[in-house]
Amino acid sequence: MEIETKRLKMISCDSESIRLMEDQKYENGPQAANHVKALLDDSSMDGWGSWLVLRKSDGVILGDAGFKGKPNPENQVEIGYGFLESYWGMGYATEAVEGLLDWAFKANVVEKVVAETDRNNSGSIRVLKKAGMEETNELEDMIYWQLIKQR
Repeated sequence: MEIETKRLKMISCDSESIRLMEDQKYENGPQAANHVKALLDDSSMDGWGSWLVLRKSDGVILGDAGFKGKPNPENQVEIGYGFLESYWGMGYATEAVEGLLDWAFKANVVEKVVAETDRNNSGSIRVLKKAGMEETNELEDMIYWQLIKQR
């Protein structure tokens, strides 16, 4: 499964993407590997976990983004992302999040996407705001966000 944006190609993590991560020596946390393991138990998880984010121009992995599981009974998913620091501030995270939001809403099973970020993570706050998400709550050190599907 793939999502393309102006500058990015995103591929839903599977055993092939694990090989690509190994080839590029990409390490940015356990999310992608955990998603591949979950796919072995439940193939319907495809698309609802980690996606590798590659730059179209050269195929370099910039980071990963995706959802923290399938839509819940309220048709809601949580989005998350992490990019290698050398690619921060270039708009890649915003472009990836916008691509994932579009994909999720077009899947016709998602009514709301939520996110959370640390209050001190100004970069992530900018990404969520630029992607159109609205702040819903603040608790201790976290800010919570949502975007509701437009009818």
